[in-house]
Amino acid sequence: MPNKTIYVSDDDLPLYKRAQELAGNLSSAISIALRKYVELEEGKLEGYDEITVRVGRGSGRKQRFSGVLLAEGGRSSSSGYEAFKVYRTRSGKFVLHADRSAQFTQGADDEKYLSGWRSWVGNWSTDQSWSMAQGEATLDVVDTVEELRDLIPNDLYDLVEMAADQPAVEDLDI
Repeated sequence: MPNKTIYVSDDDLPLYKRAQELAGNLSSAISIALRKYVELEEGKLEGYDEITVRVGRGSGRKQRFSGVLLAEGGRSSSSGYEAFKVYRTRSGKFVLHADRSAQFTQGADDEKYLSGWRSWVGNWSTDQSWSMAQGEATLDVVDTVEELRDLIPNDLYDLVEMAADQPAVEDLDI
């Protein structure tokens, strides 16, 4: 295996020392970092972004991947809402990030404001109450657009289907 010399500034020496401690082998740490860097930069050249989404209940955890946003949409009802984002990854898979809100409950005395002219102006009473449970976000990865059909609203599916075969970047010779 050929030897390569890397010149390191004095300011960066602690960083290299720590990388060697964590990886056990500085060469291995540098190779891992370069592999990730090249993959990310090649993805950017192809039009893909680094996407970070929250998954789980409440603040949850974060998950990251390289992809391009194809479409987004949502729906709501009196019990909450759902927001959807659909991405295409560099490997050609499709990622659905769904964020479902918590249930919203109005106070008991608000029932009289749900019909008639009061439904248009709202409840201006000083005795209001409401409650909301934490929402949950999920991440589903599928191989084909057709697998998304039952997971998202029909109008959003139509948008994804139209955008699925479009290139992430179109180079124009103008």
